[in-house]
Amino acid sequence: MIKVFVNERVYEFKEGVTLYQVKNLIKPDADVLIYNGHIVNYDLVLQDSDRVVLIKRGEKPSKDELEALMMARHTPGVHEKLKKGRVAIAGLGGLGSNIAVSLARMGVGFLRLIDFDVVEPSNLNRQYYFIDQLGMKKTEALHSTLLRINPYITYDMVDVLIDENNIKDLFDDVDVIVEAFDKAETKAMLIKRCMQIFPEKVVIGASGVAGVHDTSLLRIERIGKNVYIVGDFVNEARPGEGLMATRVAVAANMQANLVVRYLLGLLKQ
Repeated sequence: MIKVFVNERVYEFKEGVTLYQVKNLIKPDADVLIYNGHIVNYDLVLQDSDRVVLIKRGEKPSKDELEALMMARHTPGVHEKLKKGRVAIAGLGGLGSNIAVSLARMGVGFLRLIDFDVVEPSNLNRQYYFIDQLGMKKTEALHSTLLRINPYITYDMVDVLIDENNIKDLFDDVDVIVEAFDKAETKAMLIKRCMQIFPEKVVIGASGVAGVHDTSLLRIERIGKNVYIVGDFVNEARPGEGLMATRVAVAANMQANLVVRYLLGLLKQ
């Protein structure tokens, strides 16, 4: 007997089994066959530990299939922990939209995504939106994109302007609060109020991510017990120093990775 990974699940077959035989047995309507990372359109004899992916074009994998794929790609135990996580992201611009996409790909189970703005042409230089989404509310546009990535997690889209009066209601039932605003004063307000209202919650923010400066300058600083800030703490957006896709995306994914590390119990408290 040999073991073959088919769509990331392990199957046992007799020696001499062929790719087409496996296709006909497991997914006869598949029209894309990937063998050890390469598309093939011919039959061949499979070997022990080969990896086969069977795809039917246009077909959405079931929840169980997608979970199996994610569990196989993540290290053991990661997926089960992440799907229990509850995360809120304040601001769906360059930072927030990219953070949301990464966390959806990671399979974080509940994402509350908060913004009141609409997609504008200038947003396309760094934010995870598309030309056909111009004029849409950011909550609506990002939701449609995330559903195309991972339709099986819970998205709570909140179209509201965050102020000091609604912070408690917006973040009371989540594990992690992510600050992803553009303006320094709004960043400071949210982080300060969260530290006051939720002293035990983890807050992950950003400061100093503008321009095209060396990304190795970006670092993580811990403020107090539970607040982590990503950035170089110098290069804020200002005239002549804009927010750019490359550096913003690096910072966003540093924030997303902090979220994941916390949910996995890897951040020191």
